[in-house]
Amino acid sequence: MISSTHQDALGQFEGQTEVRPGKLHGFCEYAAEQQAYKIAGAGANIWGDQDAFHFVWKLMRGNFIVTTRASFTGAGGNPHRKFGWMARLSLDPGSPHVSTAIHSDGLLALQFRRKQGSATEEVRASLNGADVIQLERKGNTFFMSVARYGEPFSAVQAADIDLGEDVYVGLFVCSHDEDTIEQAAFQDVRIVVPVKEGFERGRDPFGSHLELLELASGHRQIVYSSEDVFEAPNWTRDGKALIYNRAGRLVRFDLPTRTSTPIDTGEVVSNNNDHVISFDGSMLAISSHGGEGNLSRVYTVPLVGGQPKLVTPAGPSYLHGWSPDGKFLVYTALRNGDYDIYRISIDGGNETRLTTAIGLNDGPEYTPDGRYIYFNSVRSGRMQIWRMKPDGSEQEIMTDDEYNNWFPHISPDGKRVVFVSYLVNEVQPADHPPARRIYLRLMPLNGGKPIVIAYLYGGQGTMNVPAWSPDGKRLAFVSNTVPHK
Repeated sequence: MISSTHQDALGQFEGQTEVRPGKLHGFCEYAAEQQAYKIAGAGANIWGDQDAFHFVWKLMRGNFIVTTRASFTGAGGNPHRKFGWMARLSLDPGSPHVSTAIHSDGLLALQFRRKQGSATEEVRASLNGADVIQLERKGNTFFMSVARYGEPFSAVQAADIDLGEDVYVGLFVCSHDEDTIEQAAFQDVRIVVPVKEGFERGRDPFGSHLELLELASGHRQIVYSSEDVFEAPNWTRDGKALIYNRAGRLVRFDLPTRTSTPIDTGEVVSNNNDHVISFDGSMLAISSHGGEGNLSRVYTVPLVGGQPKLVTPAGPSYLHGWSPDGKFLVYTALRNGDYDIYRISIDGGNETRLTTAIGLNDGPEYTPDGRYIYFNSVRSGRMQIWRMKPDGSEQEIMTDDEYNNWFPHISPDGKRVVFVSYLVNEVQPADHPPARRIYLRLMPLNGGKPIVIAYLYGGQGTMNVPAWSPDGKRLAFVSNTVPHK
């Protein structure tokens, strides 16, 4: 039985179905303001050659990556009750399928039925208990990635499962008891269509979501979406707006009204995702391509707009930080065949080289007290977070792990640093492309074990610039997907 519920009641999904209906029927409630779901379901089991559960679904074609953070809403119940993501050839009880079976007793299993009416198989994760669940399809291979919020993913996979091109993808709840209804809460639901092989961002479709993350709860909210590329949101010092770049222009996004207004940058109209607001909130420093060689150069311009002032005649130069006293800019520049970090007066003049290590040094940003500049460097083999004194002395590594870590951003109170981490084997150390699985991770300013605060699809343009709210309670960033209906 397929529900004809209006799509607004189901958020990102198209329908809901009682697979193998019994005495009790489940339901889905979508809270649009919180962008959260409550799904209830009964059903004897999802196992053997027949299934019984409540399913909220969307018909999708090809590859996908779907992620959520979820838990049962009540204690007790059958220890084998379960929820998760599912991809299903049909809505028939014996359909071939793949599911992330998150059990009440902590068991985490990638379960699948290869043929109509055949037995269910499974691959169990080594982790016990999780609330972040991801299912990814790459052709006929499916990956389950699970984590306790704050920790990295643990993954298992199953190959050679042919569900056809078009599948029903969605969230399910099964009580493991046909006489009982169980409920689960789902938040941060993201349905991503990844890019195709050979993807070119300037040519192929690529959409963007502007998201806000609440640090205390980890809850994410999409405040604006577009079927084209925009990047790198800054938070204005009054907390009322975000500034991002789009198609070479800078845009102010007003948070109360959710409206966008172009920022006048005069003749400088090839702006990239390196734009930073001064600590006093009155000025923007920007990078823009143009001039001889069409190289990126650094400019300053009033926050309200105007004709930018050129600061770095030499290029390429990519801005990243503004000193707290407003007197200096720090940036990454290619000079003599290598990328290093430089400092320059906002009035221009001679630039001072701060790093000399071979390989890419990038993403410099001052701490609010001006004592340090944090940056990322590939000098140790992988891209890691480093810091140094403002004169370039006392350079020390702050992360040393298996990830490639980019673009450190310091909290307004100077106590924490957030950065982008590409998952293992996703990229080469000196590359930071878009369209990859990444984490946003948070760490004490003076070092320690980073925690994961967001699991998403993005990379280049997600968080290249300072993105903290002025009160330090939220972060702004961009996630991506190929547009899909």
